[in-house]
Amino acid sequence: MKEYIINGGQPLDGALEIKGAKNSILPLMAASILTDEITVLHNCPNISDVDSMINILEGLGSKIIRSGRDVIIDNSMTDKSEIPASLAKELRSSVFLLGSLLSRHKKAKVAYPGGCDIGLRPIDIHITGLRELGIEIQEQGGYILCNCLNAKSADIVLDLPSVGATENLMLASVFIKGKTVIRNCAKEPEIVDLQKFLNTMGAKIRGAGSSVIVVEGVDKLHGIEYTPIPDRIVAGTYLIAAAMCGGNVELSGVNPEHISSLISKLSKTTCKVHIKNDRILIRSKGRQKSLECIETMYYPGFPTDLQSQIMAMQTVSRGTSVIVENIFETRFKTASQLKKLGADITIKGRVAVIRGVKELIGAEVAASDLRGGASLVLAGLVAKGTSIVKDIHYIDRGYEDLSVELQKLGANVRRT
Repeated sequence: MKEYIINGGQPLDGALEIKGAKNSILPLMAASILTDEITVLHNCPNISDVDSMINILEGLGSKIIRSGRDVIIDNSMTDKSEIPASLAKELRSSVFLLGSLLSRHKKAKVAYPGGCDIGLRPIDIHITGLRELGIEIQEQGGYILCNCLNAKSADIVLDLPSVGATENLMLASVFIKGKTVIRNCAKEPEIVDLQKFLNTMGAKIRGAGSSVIVVEGVDKLHGIEYTPIPDRIVAGTYLIAAAMCGGNVELSGVNPEHISSLISKLSKTTCKVHIKNDRILIRSKGRQKSLECIETMYYPGFPTDLQSQIMAMQTVSRGTSVIVENIFETRFKTASQLKKLGADITIKGRVAVIRGVKELIGAEVAASDLRGGASLVLAGLVAKGTSIVKDIHYIDRGYEDLSVELQKLGANVRRT
């Protein structure tokens, strides 16, 4: 069993370079099967979610080579349109392949996707939108069976601004003749990145980053080389770690606009945050004053993927903080583990009240999801004594060897 052993109390000093965004790379890999030509993605992190997507694509017949931080994808021999449960259960983002497979093969059979247990993440919105495109869908035996022989362009209104549904519909409609309009779209930077990627391949899509996206069908896409956007959640995690632990940390290769909601929160503490182009420097003296209220929202609001980490910071801040989780109903599962370290947290429904304590005490805790696992590592960094974080395979899904990166900043953490 792999785990992190952390001896807390060390300030963080140093510099890190942020790699490509997991939540962008996975849809881009799914989109790569829309061409028979070779696609190269640069600056990809070595994380297990990328490995899982590679396994899925190879199961479909793709040939993939990892060369350093490049992922080279050859889909010329991709001939299968089914993703079995054994692969789909490892990766929530396998659902993005539904739209891509339909565009490439006009049919698809995909097992319901897996991923972290952070609450209900129904794909009803995906299915409803695909049906509006004229795609026939059956759900049976844990699989989604689709064919799009009668697919047509449509004007679609999403019930919620779902990132996954927005991206899936973009992928499903890229070859459909006519003009498809998707309304009430999610506005995340990763959607803008997918539009840029597809347009560079030869697609005709506009509007990403707004609530309305228009897709004009084309006949063919070609292979490209592409560098995905930096990972805003990884960058945010390290900024929060520096704020908690104290010290001076510089991040490079960041798009500060993508984490403006977090920077706004940090500016209300005693931290000093300096931004210059793609670099962010944060200076902290350690224990912060509590942020009175944090409410997760769809982009550009405060991201749910940073909620667990900001909660860890509030556990050792001065005063009381309230966190309202509006996106995933079980995001607060990590609170019970933080309590083992001495945190004072009260949960009622989607609201958490955190009363900051002077110090946390090292203990053995276990991750139950990706971001919650990262928050436990952050808590261990400030806890007195030794903390052990178990089940770190969740953390490996989105952070490239978190212990090594933190060691670069002077943290006393090691992986066993």
